[in-house]
Amino acid sequence: MLEHELETALRAVKEAEKAILEVYGTSFDVEIKEDNSPVTMADKKADDIIRRILSEAFPEDGFLTEESVDTMERFSKKRIWIVDPVDGTKEFVSRNGEFTTNVALCEGHEIILGIINAPILKKTYYAVKGQGCFRKDEDGAVTKLHVSGRADHLRAMRSISFFKPEEAAFMEKNKRYFEGEPTPIGAALKFCSLAEGKHDFLVRLGGNTKEWDVAAGDIIVKEAGGFVCEPTGKDFVYNRVDVYNRLGYAMGNIRQDWMLDF
Repeated sequence: MLEHELETALRAVKEAEKAILEVYGTSFDVEIKEDNSPVTMADKKADDIIRRILSEAFPEDGFLTEESVDTMERFSKKRIWIVDPVDGTKEFVSRNGEFTTNVALCEGHEIILGIINAPILKKTYYAVKGQGCFRKDEDGAVTKLHVSGRADHLRAMRSISFFKPEEAAFMEKNKRYFEGEPTPIGAALKFCSLAEGKHDFLVRLGGNTKEWDVAAGDIIVKEAGGFVCEPTGKDFVYNRVDVYNRLGYAMGNIRQDWMLDF
């Protein structure tokens, strides 16, 4: 099930990776978009490549991508691809390597396939609904992933570039559950670290993320046995008119009541 979609999307992110790394190795320019977020030629080239490959293979599908103009046409489609060609542009610009390419396939309002590619780490994480979560390494080795089984001494994460005072306050209030301070991790690599059992919890509060920031990570974490939800505890609904995650999100390995006590 969805073998062709997965194979094609994996090919698309690897083709986009080539363009991303070409720009990464140059003294590229940085533009500032209307929402005050940075964008580079890598974002634009990767977006073009991914859209071209997917649209050629699946002409009936629609798109919601960070670097393309959003139109209401997507609501007439049975399926849409939700794409962030370079997630973590600030990390890309600072050249710390912690950026990703995120691609998710949404049917109705549910994510059924997700891919997170980490160009610098040479690792690709992917999941298909009901089929588990996997990591493919540079040498081609594929490993099935699962979240950790920790119920305490949890290893928390936080954003590198966006760590809010209210998130720090939540971590302090619940520090008895955690092992040390939260680890700063860039872009969608946080979902990957949770899925492979290296970390156990993260909370992002506020409305500075959008559907393409979390869609691929949502299914990757869930297929690895964890949870991703709104701070209210509700599962995300995708392909919305308002693409902002207005409240933020939380994710973890084993859902406990305190995790959503904001």
